[in-house]
Amino acid sequence: MTKTALITGVTGQDGAYLSKFLLDKGYEVHGLLRRSASADVIDSRLKWLGVNDKVQFHDGNLTDLSGLIRVLQDVKPDEIYNLAAQSFVKSSWQQPLLTGGVTGMGAANMLEATRIAAPEARFYQASSSEMYGLIQEPVQSETTPFYPRSPYAAAKLYAHWMTVNYRESFGLHASSGILFNHESPLRGIEFVTRKITDGVARIKLGLAEDISLGNLDATRDWGHARDYVQAMWLMLQQDIADDYVIATGRTTSVRDFCKLAFAHVGLNMEDYVTVNERFLRPAEVDVLLGDASKAKQKLGWAAETTLEMLVSEMVEADLKRLSRHEHL
Repeated sequence: MTKTALITGVTGQDGAYLSKFLLDKGYEVHGLLRRSASADVIDSRLKWLGVNDKVQFHDGNLTDLSGLIRVLQDVKPDEIYNLAAQSFVKSSWQQPLLTGGVTGMGAANMLEATRIAAPEARFYQASSSEMYGLIQEPVQSETTPFYPRSPYAAAKLYAHWMTVNYRESFGLHASSGILFNHESPLRGIEFVTRKITDGVARIKLGLAEDISLGNLDATRDWGHARDYVQAMWLMLQQDIADDYVIATGRTTSVRDFCKLAFAHVGLNMEDYVTVNERFLRPAEVDVLLGDASKAKQKLGWAAETTLEMLVSEMVEADLKRLSRHEHL
């Protein structure tokens, strides 16, 4: 029988890759769509992957519980993937209440709607390595204490614990993936990795002279979103719901990410990168490094794309887009 999946945040990076992954597996894929003034370009990531006309869209918003219930009653999903959020960490200091309402309470609304209208559905919550914040252990696993350092991280932590609570209190098959940083050519331009690869492409093509960045010494565990959405699906195929760290086990500084990107086009980063204090966070997360051994043991999952492969793919995609005067 064909399975049906509902994805919130379907037009984002992860939503697009997950849509393609599920469609390739024969799923019927539905997406929750928040209406906005950018409706003409809102499905650009799905178009990039060639699946925009295969996803069935439903108007909805995580802040509207009644609307979520109606969508669930209509779709009758077997699996629910809650990927929607105000996901840009830096913006969460300027919009802390919005971030809390959408990223935190929005997840609670989705859980409550599931409990009421689709209690047999399997639920995935997109948790974040940002919840570890001021790290309490050098390598972070499912048992590492959390210490959020931004309104975004605090909101994600609320959503994470509400998922655990609904699993334990109401018996929902609700799992959380504590995903470490995952990038791709579909990453939003406001994120540092895409800002770097887009900037490198612009410099190589003579469209820009430099890139201005914040903390070059922050290190992150970077993987490819295409690999990580497979882990989301694997969690919902387990008999027992649980929480899993998804990471590569390798941490790299922003500086070294820059070096790889510039080296890909034969340039030296020191000639083009400047530091601007306005891009620094009020409270920095200096290091994140994940231990995904539980996911490897129980899910059979491991990252397949190396950092070098990821950076090359992103730079090449931006060179292609800019050469064709395309935008994403």
